Amino acid sequence: MSGGDHDHHHHDHDHCEDDHCDDPTHHHGHDHGHAHAPPQPDDRVSSYHQILGIALKELLIEKGVVTPEELRAAIEKRESASPADGAKIVARAWTDPDYRRRLLKDANAAVAEMGVPMTTTHLVAVENSPAVHNVIVCTLCSCYPRELLGLPPAWYKSRAYRARVVREPRAVLAEFGTKLPPDVEVRVHDSTADMRYLVIPRRPAGTEGMSADDLAALVSRDSMIGVATAKAP
Repeated sequence: MSGGDHDHHHHDHDHCEDDHCDDPTHHHGHDHGHAHAPPQPDDRVSSYHQILGIALKELLIEKGVVTPEELRAAIEKRESASPADGAKIVARAWTDPDYRRRLLKDANAAVAEMGVPMTTTHLVAVENSPAVHNVIVCTLCSCYPRELLGLPPAWYKSRAYRARVVREPRAVLAEFGTKLPPDVEVRVHDSTADMRYLVIPRRPAGTEGMSADDLAALVSRDSMIGVATAKAP
């Protein structure tokens, strides 16, 4: 997009490995509910991954790679993650310059320091500044750092967001209430099955002296996706 509206980093998607790719609602957050609507492309992708996911789980159990109890425990652990985990990481980056540098250089190692290991995907932390605002999307699926942010919101999975935020990021951000000055560059980062992004929002003014816990409370899920900003109390 011309005019510095965004810097779109696109990556090919070989597959979708999110836990909810086998959920028929996974790919079309606001577009379901019409009982007689013809199947859409996302519906067919969902059905394929639903069948593949079930077959893979049954095969792992049948071959003794995992037990049903181990598989259930792993799924429950993944689904228990919440945006509070990511918020703690952002708050530490705000208050610890050395940690912030480590997070920007090697995000996987840095989040593991905080007890949130991400061993199956490459994590990249991107930092907002007075000159640059970052926003995250997954254009072909809904890949998302669940370990840090919990379950993705329905709008993130919707076809409308996935398409529009690439073409008209400022308009989409404005709909979320995030209106940026024209001289701020908007960079759109495209997640993949192998790569996830975490936005480090700008620290709100007037929060000097606040504890890490109090700062973490200012960091929302949406600000770590990039459609919102962190707000002062």
